[in-house]
Amino acid sequence: MSNDNVLPFATAICYSGYREGQNPREGIYPSYEQVKEDLLILHDQWCYLRLYDCGPHAEIVLNVIESEHLNFKLMLGADIGAEQVNPNCPWGAQYSDDELAKNAKANQAQIEKLIELANAYPEIISAVSIGNEASVDWTDHLVPVERLVGYAQQVKNNVKQPVTFCENYVPWCQKLQPLVEVIDFISIHTYPAWEYQTIETALAYTIENYQSVANAYPDKQIVITEAGWTTASNGRGIECWNASPELQAIYYQQLLAWSKENKITTFIFEAFDEPWKGSGDDNEPEKHWGLFYVDRTPKLVMRETA
Repeated sequence: MSNDNVLPFATAICYSGYREGQNPREGIYPSYEQVKEDLLILHDQWCYLRLYDCGPHAEIVLNVIESEHLNFKLMLGADIGAEQVNPNCPWGAQYSDDELAKNAKANQAQIEKLIELANAYPEIISAVSIGNEASVDWTDHLVPVERLVGYAQQVKNNVKQPVTFCENYVPWCQKLQPLVEVIDFISIHTYPAWEYQTIETALAYTIENYQSVANAYPDKQIVITEAGWTTASNGRGIECWNASPELQAIYYQQLLAWSKENKITTFIFEAFDEPWKGSGDDNEPEKHWGLFYVDRTPKLVMRETA
């Protein structure tokens, strides 16, 4: 398989359009006009968008792209829940057998929806992912590798787009080897700030993460589907001093230059801040990875590249 032809190199960003008061867990989604506003902000700089599930938000995004004739290609993902308890999850991942069975049923429905949308929008959806961070040691939605393989095979048998799975770089090196044999390309996540790296070591650490997987699978294309830098932190997981608009701007510029030089498609995490994420603390780092604030004004990184 040619590394160049599975997912052609292009600028890429993760998109989730939830604004103040909106929350997918509560079924409160952005409107058509809000998504349109977002995509018009993004369309001059990015070619690929990554979406995380096949719910109403994704359907609105697809509708906007089609109706407004916007030139985006999507990586569409399935949102799969825990099918196994995980005692290694720091914030708890204990489930009853009934809950796990219910999740497995919901996961199958999500995979079927992924197939449906991929076939309904073949000109817009250029790749599909069977899940996100469902095999790493700390996840709260652990899915056994053999189940991931089954989902990947099911999707590959029913869509024309290339199939992947999005995960932290660590499981790819050994645990996910059976999945690598099924999917069309590997998608990795790398977050230097979460792993206590400073801006001085961040890019080198990202390259090290990438290379650890590339060395294991020299004949497989590897895409970075999440990499970024948060602009605020409450000190939990990321030290407060290691999160700022200035640091985000530096890492973004370094990452972009390296990605372009090496023709590695890298999905920046993420387009807009999402206040629904994480804890109720306003400085929860999960809320602040956007290149734009939740009110859609640009952060320093976007002002510098304007």
